[in-house]
Amino acid sequence: MMDGPYVVPTVLGVLGTGLVAGAFCAFSTFVMRGLAALPPAQGVAAMRSVDVAAVRAPFMLVFLGSALLCAAIAVVTLVTGPDEGAAWLPAGSTLYLFGGFGVTVVANVPRNNALAGLDPCTARAAAYGTAYVREWTRWNHVRTVASTGAAVAYVPALT
Repeated sequence: MMDGPYVVPTVLGVLGTGLVAGAFCAFSTFVMRGLAALPPAQGVAAMRSVDVAAVRAPFMLVFLGSALLCAAIAVVTLVTGPDEGAAWLPAGSTLYLFGGFGVTVVANVPRNNALAGLDPCTARAAAYGTAYVREWTRWNHVRTVASTGAAVAYVPALT
C-alpha cells in the first residue's frame, strides 16, 4: 500500500479524473445524441446553453482542479523519483493533461466558440450543427477514454 505524501493527491486524482470522465462519458453516450435529435435551431440553442452552464464553478473546479492536481502529481513524482507503485502516476497525469484537458482546449472549446457565434435560427447554424455534433463527439470520445485511463492509471499507485 502506498504511503507518504502521494496518498491524498492520488486519491483526489482518481476522484477528479473519474468525475470528469463520467461527465464526458454522458455526453458521448446520450447527451449529444439527444441534442442531434432535436430540430437544428433547438439543438444549437440547447448546446450553446450547455456550454455556458459548463463554465461555472461546480464543473470547472473539478475539471481545472484535476488538471492542476495532475500537473503537480507529475512534477513531484518525476522530481522525487517515485516508488515502484508510483510509476503509474506520471502515466495518469499525462493521459489527463493531454487527452482530457488538452483535447478540450484544442478541439472542443474552439468548436463551442464557433457555435456560440451563430444565430441558432439560421441555415448556417443548422449546417454547422450537424458537423459540430459529429466532430465534437469524436473528440469527446478521446477525452472520455483519456480521462478514464488517467483514473485507472492512478489506482495501481495506491496498492
